[in-house]
Amino acid sequence: MNRLKHNKKLVTEYISVIFGSVLVGLAYNIFFLPAKLAAGGVSGISTILYELYQFNPAYVQWLINIPLFFIGLILLGKDFSLKTLVGTFFVPFTIWLSADIPFKIDNPLLAAIYGGILLGVGLGIVYRGNGSTGGLATVAQILKKYTGISSGYSQLIVDGFVVFASALVFNLELALYAMIAIFVTSKVIDFVQLQTSPSKLVLIITEHEEQIQSIIEEEIDRGLTKVRSIGGYSNKEKTMILCVVEQQEAIYLKKVLNEQEPNSFVVFLNASEILGRGFSIPKYYS
Repeated sequence: MNRLKHNKKLVTEYISVIFGSVLVGLAYNIFFLPAKLAAGGVSGISTILYELYQFNPAYVQWLINIPLFFIGLILLGKDFSLKTLVGTFFVPFTIWLSADIPFKIDNPLLAAIYGGILLGVGLGIVYRGNGSTGGLATVAQILKKYTGISSGYSQLIVDGFVVFASALVFNLELALYAMIAIFVTSKVIDFVQLQTSPSKLVLIITEHEEQIQSIIEEEIDRGLTKVRSIGGYSNKEKTMILCVVEQQEAIYLKKVLNEQEPNSFVVFLNASEILGRGFSIPKYYS
């Protein structure tokens, strides 16, 4: 019975990854490429190369994504899986398949807003399926691992280089529209994933505080506070763990807790302003 439920969950996740990847590919062909918006990532690079040399965007993305997948597999290990490879394949495949789609928006403002929404929904669905579309997110994760900077900043640096290049190839105005698209995408991903804001206060009530502490400290490199508590129903002593994390860290933590500590009670709350080490001031390592 458990095996059947596991297989059903796995099939659902693969369907989510494929469907989300299709939406990502359509967002590129309908909005970003016609409007010349290089909104970060490998898709942004392919937009720039298409403008300069008329290289087919689907082939460019395959040529960049596949090697990046195997580099990430070697350097990041467990963060990568077959579902990541599926997403890495299906986004360029959709772009190739829908190259002649008759619905195209070349107005940069409309493309930035609605393309950002469609891209965010697609990526959010992919992430809910515990997958990824690979690309420069791999580079950002490698940058995070070997420099210690946060997920948000590493992704911002990587996408920033692409947007800066687009300003040189196209113009500053289109680069600014691309930044709007990146902002809209991030907000929609957040809504699809958690329906909350970028900074999260995570409350975890558990009987396995050591395992939870290990996950938070080793997997996402965050601090935590532990509060002794009594379960109202069971009257057993438990531990409430408080932890503040960023958006991508919250998504990853949610996935890990579902897999490793499914019986813990977990709440994600909006955190409007964070003051303290690791957020308003740099973290330090003893």
